[in-house]
Amino acid sequence: MPPYFDVPPSAYGGVEAVVADLADGLVDRGEDVTLIGAGKDGTKARLRTVWESIIPERLGEPYPEVMHAMLTRRAVEDLVAAREIDVVHDHTFSGPLNAAVFAQLGLPMVITVHGPLNTDLRRYYRALGTDVSLIAISDRQRSMAPELNWIGTVHNSLRPAAWPFASRKDDYALFLGRFHPDKGVHLAVQAAHEANMPLVLAGKCSEPLEKRYFAEQVEPLLGPNDKVVGIADATLKRKLLVNARCLLFPVQWEEPFGMVMIEAMVCGTPVVALRGGAVPEVVVDGVTGFIRERPEELPAAMHALDQIDPAACRHHVEQNFSAPTMAAGYAAAYRLALKHSKVMHATARHTTTKRRSLVTGR
Repeated sequence: MPPYFDVPPSAYGGVEAVVADLADGLVDRGEDVTLIGAGKDGTKARLRTVWESIIPERLGEPYPEVMHAMLTRRAVEDLVAAREIDVVHDHTFSGPLNAAVFAQLGLPMVITVHGPLNTDLRRYYRALGTDVSLIAISDRQRSMAPELNWIGTVHNSLRPAAWPFASRKDDYALFLGRFHPDKGVHLAVQAAHEANMPLVLAGKCSEPLEKRYFAEQVEPLLGPNDKVVGIADATLKRKLLVNARCLLFPVQWEEPFGMVMIEAMVCGTPVVALRGGAVPEVVVDGVTGFIRERPEELPAAMHALDQIDPAACRHHVEQNFSAPTMAAGYAAAYRLALKHSKVMHATARHTTTKRRSLVTGR
């Protein structure tokens, strides 16, 4: 894990939340798990810290990414020497650059692709070739770059027991996420106003683009029935989600998954979303929320929220996006990566022996 947030996170940190639940889920399956990162010890896994403390203020800088990859490589080499590791599962950007080194140690590397596969990332993962085994977080994400070395799709998940549920809701819609143009925050404001429903906006607004977007396209739209609360910690996030009449998710990009959608549904809160990326894989239209094609269709969907059963929303998450299901999916991926690694090493040894025989015969 990168060194920016605790695992699990106290507030912002969707990837960190997924990794925390995955680590606990794997330990519950009887796996021996070592988590390499920074911050407090917050999971059932063995924590190996390679940074003195988390550094959220340096998110996006190149140095922490590269330095973390180097520190992780040293830690993995120690684990290999102690015979305490069979497979490396990386969730960082720079970490895959260690794959060739780990392959020489007999360690397969599994990478979860958490972000969108734009031109740069697609070229990056293509260049890594068979040195890494890639896991998609949605079938839609995987379909965007079918030529990459995918070995499976595992949806992000959570532990339903850690989330509250309520069938009765307060009279407000919720936007929860980054204040970024890709998230369509301004569309959420417009939809709430058109539906005559109060709106609460919670999320990260710290990077220059986020601040500029909020100041220019969101803030001028805000009215007296809108409330901006900033980043919500784990407690406030649950309170906002469980009491909201709906989560507004008017995405404007190829959303790879959308963790906040399952967080809302497990609380019994339906999702009103625009079709984009993995949204149709996560939300069941007419059952756990509404998926619409155009922003102007969102207000009517908000008026139809009484058709959605909150219990059906939670059941959908329990059946399809629970941590044990995610852990089982990754355990299967690890076995497949190990199998591929053994085949590749056997082939490499055969080739090396043949070459040595040829040299010896000269």
